[in-house]
Amino acid sequence: MSAVVAQTLHVFGLRSHVANNIFYFDEQIIIFPSGNHCVKYNVDQKWQKFIPGSDKSQGMLALSISPNRRYLAISETVQEKPAITIYELSSIPCRKRKVLNNFDFQVQKFISMAFSPDSKYLLAQTSPPESNLVYWLWEKQKVMAIVRIDTQNNPVYQVSFSPQDNTQVCVTGNGMFKLLRFTEGTLKQTNFQRGEPQNYLAHTWVADDKIVVGTDTGKLFLFESGDQRWETSIMVKEPTHDSKSLDVIQESESLIEFPPISSPLPSYEQMVATSSHSQLAMPQVFAIAAYSKGFACSAGPGRVLLFEKMEEKDFYRESREIRIPVDPQSNDPSQSDKQDVLCLCFSPSEETLVASTSKNQLYSITMSLTEISKGEPAHFEYLMYPLHSAPITGLATCIRKPLIATCSLDRSIRIWNYETNTLELFKEYQEEAYSISLHPSGHFIVVGFADKLRLMNLLIDDIRSFKEYSVRGCRECSFSNGGHLFAAVSGNVIHVYTTTNLENISSLKGHTGKIRSIVWNADDSKLISGGTDGAVYEWNLSTGKRETECVLKSCSYNCVTVSPDAKIIFAVGSDHTLKEIADSSILREISAFDVTYTTIVISHSGRMMFVGTSVGTIRAMKYPLPLQKEFNEYQAHAGPITKMLLTFDDQFLLTAAEDGCLFTWKVFDKDGRGIKREREVGFAEEVLVTKTDMEEKAQVMLELKTRVEELKMENEYQLRLKDMNYSEKIKELTDKFIQEMESLKTKNQVLRTEKEKQDVYHREHIEDLLDKQSRELQDLECCNNQKLLLEYEKYQELQLKSQRMQEEYEKQLRDNDETKSQALEELTEFYEAKLQEKTTLLEEAQEDVRQQLREFEETKKQIEEDEDREIQDIKTKYEKKLRDEKESNLRLKGETGIMRKKFSSLQKEIEERTNDIETLKGEQVKLQGVIKSLEKDIQGLKREIQERDETIQDKEKRIYDLKKKNQELGKFKFVLDYKIKELKKQIEPRENEIRVMKEQIQEMEAELENFHKQNTQLELNITELWQKLRATDQEMRRERQKPCLLSGPCRFTSLNSSETIKSLWERDLEALVKRFKTDLHNCVAYIQEPRLLKEKIRGLFEKYVQRADMVEIAGLNTDLQQEYARQREHLERNLATLKKKVVKESELHRTDYVRIMQENVSLIKEINELRRELKFTRSQVYDLEAALKLTKKVRPQEVSETEPSRDMLSTAPTARLNEQEETGRIIEMQRLEIQRLRDQIQEQEQITGFHTLAGVRLPSLSNSEVDLEVKTN
Repeated sequence: MSAVVAQTLHVFGLRSHVANNIFYFDEQIIIFPSGNHCVKYNVDQKWQKFIPGSDKSQGMLALSISPNRRYLAISETVQEKPAITIYELSSIPCRKRKVLNNFDFQVQKFISMAFSPDSKYLLAQTSPPESNLVYWLWEKQKVMAIVRIDTQNNPVYQVSFSPQDNTQVCVTGNGMFKLLRFTEGTLKQTNFQRGEPQNYLAHTWVADDKIVVGTDTGKLFLFESGDQRWETSIMVKEPTHDSKSLDVIQESESLIEFPPISSPLPSYEQMVATSSHSQLAMPQVFAIAAYSKGFACSAGPGRVLLFEKMEEKDFYRESREIRIPVDPQSNDPSQSDKQDVLCLCFSPSEETLVASTSKNQLYSITMSLTEISKGEPAHFEYLMYPLHSAPITGLATCIRKPLIATCSLDRSIRIWNYETNTLELFKEYQEEAYSISLHPSGHFIVVGFADKLRLMNLLIDDIRSFKEYSVRGCRECSFSNGGHLFAAVSGNVIHVYTTTNLENISSLKGHTGKIRSIVWNADDSKLISGGTDGAVYEWNLSTGKRETECVLKSCSYNCVTVSPDAKIIFAVGSDHTLKEIADSSILREISAFDVTYTTIVISHSGRMMFVGTSVGTIRAMKYPLPLQKEFNEYQAHAGPITKMLLTFDDQFLLTAAEDGCLFTWKVFDKDGRGIKREREVGFAEEVLVTKTDMEEKAQVMLELKTRVEELKMENEYQLRLKDMNYSEKIKELTDKFIQEMESLKTKNQVLRTEKEKQDVYHREHIEDLLDKQSRELQDLECCNNQKLLLEYEKYQELQLKSQRMQEEYEKQLRDNDETKSQALEELTEFYEAKLQEKTTLLEEAQEDVRQQLREFEETKKQIEEDEDREIQDIKTKYEKKLRDEKESNLRLKGETGIMRKKFSSLQKEIEERTNDIETLKGEQVKLQGVIKSLEKDIQGLKREIQERDETIQDKEKRIYDLKKKNQELGKFKFVLDYKIKELKKQIEPRENEIRVMKEQIQEMEAELENFHKQNTQLELNITELWQKLRATDQEMRRERQKPCLLSGPCRFTSLNSSETIKSLWERDLEALVKRFKTDLHNCVAYIQEPRLLKEKIRGLFEKYVQRADMVEIAGLNTDLQQEYARQREHLERNLATLKKKVVKESELHRTDYVRIMQENVSLIKEINELRRELKFTRSQVYDLEAALKLTKKVRPQEVSETEPSRDMLSTAPTARLNEQEETGRIIEMQRLEIQRLRDQIQEQEQITGFHTLAGVRLPSLSNSEVDLEVKTN
């Protein structure tokens, strides 16, 4: 045998689907199943001891401990056969006492067991289809009784003994609750089920003949001697996540719900399967445990209730509630308490309650805590630490720290310490984690998730990602031995990254199948990989190419490892062998002996090798490998081992498997060779802490210190106040008590005096009573003596009477004797005569008999002959019949076989129908609830319909009012449109006049320009003429002065003649000016007619310019220009005022028109909205009436809308009067404005020279008023 030995040290895990999976050995030690072991765990000292399963065991199914705590029974399946192993717990180590594996009856597995109160008998229940209950005297392996519990393949969940009686047994299951008693070598049922069968999940004995039973619908029953005495239903409550629940689990970790591990048991999974489809919302009672005050039971996910016995009655009331705490650190905190409690157990002193859940967790609570919590639910705490609830997929360790990193399909990463056996860190994620690797320093991990590959820091209280790679579904990853590289697998490609700059330095491609394992050599220069394609490659990382390869397509490799010198590669796979590979060739293959190796690891010293198998065992071998079968095999897990590692110092072996358990093993060599590698440096104690966390914690510490100081001051102040208050109270109380003492002393004196008086009174009273008693006694004696005398006399009389009666009776007896003798003689004579007659008749009858005998013999002969013939006929007939019957029997056998098949199928159908009936019942209950809720909804809807009808009526009234208003507004709009048209008609002629006047002004401006040009030319001509005139005047004066110089008289005559000439010239000039003025005045009369004015001005010019002087022409031009400017200014002023009035009136009309249009639009919108609302409410009413089947379907559009119109005529006149008043006021205002404009026009017409251009007059005000009145009426 191999000299390599592995010894189990610690386990992190629980198998919750084992029936009865937790119980107390003593006050400090609990026993629970983990892997393929039973673990004895000391809660105080934190050590573990192991009870390994049987060799070649396929897993534990059920446990049971004897009432005296000496024996432990384990139900297992060993090599496809059931077995029950009984261990003696008192011995160290625990030894096997008995193994029950030879059975005279059909059995597949044992699903529940129980010891008798004296621990001599064992009760075991087998699984369907046999469903046998076996009663054993286990010490002698003798079956005392066996009985079939069920014939319909219903699952049985629990069996138990009465706590005081070995012969009384209870069995519960789906549709069964049976009490049986062992009498005369058989188990007989003593109760009869009444009412509907329930799915009874669990039970417990609370007294000698009282049992509490729980169902999958949250009901609890109390049975006494098989009769139901009490029933209650557990109410479903939502958990209240208060601050206390968070305080309880500050240091605990959380879980995420995951499908439970498939179990061969009909326990938890079948319970859920049989009840989940019909009772989803009901709390299921999976576990019940009794204690001195009452019992505890599970009440749905994450909830346990305590029931206490009522003092006066034999009933129980709910006293406390205990909940599994909500974990705030979980990925989904609402799911952390959604786990069913499968098993409950009280400690022997009833101080602690322990619970196991469907997520492989162990919780405990001290019962004193439940009493402290007033009204609020108490909360469990983790018994050890949070455990994995799904298969472990990744395992890793490091060099500088005693840490183990695991990842699981429960989406969690956990960091364990194998020195202290504690959980260091724990975190959950959204995605499943498939692989994990720890950096040699212990500060970093790389994890392969379903979506990405993440590089993470291990902080003091958290795991934080700092780099992500887009590698999906990484099933293998590994840091190099030096920690400067790490490799990750993506399908059939290996990616290699550096830890310094975090970049991908190479991608190794060559595998055609998925890579299942990678391993680094000692100096990190090479990487070995193996995959499902049967290839084992050795990669050179400096070149990125393969150096050696070994391909065997018939084998799918599970794991590879390499020797410390990197010369030999070891590989295990699906072909049940272990292969040694060197230089691309297989050196040798070692058989695995009918198991599949799943993992392999070799020690760093190169002297030990360990392999894990698909059945959960590990094998320890020496290296070099022996040729024959030399290895030590150890029971470890209850499922295939997924990962296996050795620590760097080769002291500990770590194994993880699909059962969710993690084992640590101590490894040593029996030959005495040193396996332990001396550590130069101890384990590092450094941890990573972020600067922000440190600053936050320092800030929190400062705040807490200041808070502590404040609290100290406050407490001192409060204490001083309390001392003062208490001293005052003490003084008051002392004074009060002194006063009360004085009063009590006085009362005591009074009472003493009263007592003395009462004593004297009582003595006198007693003396009187004694005298009275003596007198009454004497009287009674006299009366009694007289009564005795009377009674004695009566006695004498009765005695004489009895003597007389005795004499009479003796006389009657003698008379009777005489009559009897006479009657006897007469009877003897009568019967003798009768006897003679009968003898004669007998002789005659004998002769007849002889005659009949002769006749009988003759007839007998004839009959025998006839019978022989008939027998032959009958024989042939019946032989024929027999053949027919045999044929029919064969045919009937075939038919019976068919009928059996039909019967079995019908039974299955019946079971399905029963299940359907149960589902339909559940649905019926739900539907009844729905019907009740719908009835409430119908009532609410009826009320709502009434309210809607009222609102609809209000809306219809409002619509009706708005319609009337709309009609009035339409009429008002028509009037305003008419007025606008009339005003437009009035404005059009004025616009035409303005246009004509504008044209005239333009023509006049053009003529004015011509006049300006002519004036300038005339001015030039005038200036020239004036210059000529002056020159001629000067010449004339010079000429006149010459003759005067010559002679005086002559000068005088000439002077007179010049004066006369000058006066004559002035007189002619005046006459000319007058004529020009008269002509010009005549021209001004044509100023409104430019053409005639132009002709007249031209005539003036032709008349006076050719022969008039320049002075006259200049004077006329200036007067004409002034007159023209004055007329032009007057016309422009009139035109500007008219334009302003027109613009103002048009602006007023436009604003009024826009305002009216806006009001109309808003009213139309409101009407449309009301119509849509009315239509919607009518459709709702229609739908509700159709749903309630109250009225026939009537479309909302077909509802008559003529009803509101009946009331229109009645209410129209009032609104119409108001609108007529308003229109009258508007017309009056317009009339005043028109009158004012007419007055202005008349004033302008009175001005001289101002006439209407086209002779168009405005319409008369009276006519327009008449027309407006006609239109409005």
